[in-house]
Amino acid sequence: MPMPGVHKIALGQIYAGIAGGSDTTSDAPIGVNEELRHILLTLNRARSLGERLKLVAQIRPRHLIPLIPVNGEPRTGKSMGEHAEITAKHWEIARDDQDQMAFSSHQNLNKAYLSGFFDDLVSPFQRLERDNTLRPETSLEKLASLKPFFDRDGGTLTAANSSNLTDGASCVLLASETWAAERNLPVQAYLTHCESAAVDFFGKTDYDKEGMLMAPTYAIPRMLQKAGLTLQDFDFYEIHEAFAAQVLSTLKAWEDPGFCQEKLGLSAPLGAIDRNKLNVKGSSLATGHPFAATGARIIATLAKTLAENGGGRGLISICAAGGLGVTAILER
Repeated sequence: MPMPGVHKIALGQIYAGIAGGSDTTSDAPIGVNEELRHILLTLNRARSLGERLKLVAQIRPRHLIPLIPVNGEPRTGKSMGEHAEITAKHWEIARDDQDQMAFSSHQNLNKAYLSGFFDDLVSPFQRLERDNTLRPETSLEKLASLKPFFDRDGGTLTAANSSNLTDGASCVLLASETWAAERNLPVQAYLTHCESAAVDFFGKTDYDKEGMLMAPTYAIPRMLQKAGLTLQDFDFYEIHEAFAAQVLSTLKAWEDPGFCQEKLGLSAPLGAIDRNKLNVKGSSLATGHPFAATGARIIATLAKTLAENGGGRGLISICAAGGLGVTAILER
């Protein structure tokens, strides 16, 4: 999310900026065995042929096993999916509901592509003109046939109702209204509010510990209070689909009186949203999730959605690794 640029424009420090990011998992760096690394470093410092030969003789077959990159949190050793499984169990999120969200994401993204919505948003690259993770032909029956991935015994998260880590890039142009007007650039939307939060997913007790991807549940009520709005005062909702279970847990938390009172300090639940307004152009379960590119993609999608709608208000909610969450409001 391009919040530093937004703040600088609001403060008058800059007039415009491009915020974006790119990420790749198809060409991830592969590390070498730690013992082999030490041998190679020592070999590089060796001065004589004899010293080098002795070091080379220390290399064993086990040293040739590469270190495969892992998507794990340093403090817990668990992947995002494993953390999401814990959250899904805590909030009792049904497998059927997760599969339904994944199905809807693919259907909505496919409809958006067919309607031409992404024609001026997506730049073709190496003959690829749309997200190749999109599965318009999938069915609920096919999704239901997949086995759990992160907890093979009693889990509910599968490869389909979890976002794919993919290659991708995105960017958005941020500017002051004056700067845009001077260059005859149309304003698609205004970013009016933003809020971030972090949660302790490594707490000493179960009460202290929060789901790693649940930080937006804390950021949203603070932002709504500052904006003088309720959770229902929006025409569109863009909630990043890292996992269907995480989205559904977030929505369930906002409806839960105990959570809202004890954890959020609210006198009443935030309440439910109209699910027909949620991720209407599809989201990460269908597009894939290049970490550095997802935020700008969501902003661009929502901004154009508001512009085509002739106006309105949209809510953005994005969870992130490390127990972080970023939220924003776009208006037109």
